[in-house]
Amino acid sequence: MSVVKPRIDDLLEKTDENRFLLAALASKRACDINSMLRGQHNRVLAVQDVDDITIAMSGKDTISMAMEEIENGNISYDHDRFETAMGHKVSE
Repeated sequence: MSVVKPRIDDLLEKTDENRFLLAALASKRACDINSMLRGQHNRVLAVQDVDDITIAMSGKDTISMAMEEIENGNISYDHDRFETAMGHKVSE
């Protein structure tokens, strides 16, 4: 599977061209979405067992959902905290 939409270039603009940060944001959000959907699955007894409950319930994989949220600006990061955590000097 490849990411075609949203475009990687558009996603990188949201993370200051930092591929590591983009991957970290997307994977963290995808895990959160997956946990949320699995929690819903546990409460709904009528749902059949399938290999990937996330796709069965939402129609999309969690990485695609996370990437769309990043592109739409629903997921972001605190630039100053990121720079500090990475040990970079924060510009004033």
